[in-house]
Amino acid sequence: MILYLDASALVKRYVREAGSDDVGQLLAQAEITGTSLITRAEVAAALARAAGMGLMERDEAEAALLVFRAEWPRLARVQLTEPIIGRADAAAWDYGLRGYDAVHLASAIYWQESLHQAVMLATYDRELWHAGEAAGLSVWPPTF
Repeated sequence: MILYLDASALVKRYVREAGSDDVGQLLAQAEITGTSLITRAEVAAALARAAGMGLMERDEAEAALLVFRAEWPRLARVQLTEPIIGRADAAAWDYGLRGYDAVHLASAIYWQESLHQAVMLATYDRELWHAGEAAGLSVWPPTF
């Protein structure tokens, strides 16, 4: 399986919360795992926000960030290009997505087309999940 994770799914790899074990199992099954380049900033921001809101201790969030940064090079990273941003523009309008969610959808579709193989979109964002399904991607978790 080729797996594309948005930040809402990938962050569960680094923060113990509902869905973390499921994401771990999914990652173990994937042949290739990728994400958009923007995910790097999104995961760092999510960890900083969790620490700032007291959901994690600051040192725990910093440790998670270090692990994430060490693992970042192992992920296939879909680069942001004008054609992907153009697709994100259309996806934001067509599916009513927020900007970064539209970028994730466009990136997953582009990656699938580039690989000529099915890509599974993993997300814990309800709107992105439904948009991915409507766009013809396999989506995970199986139901939302």
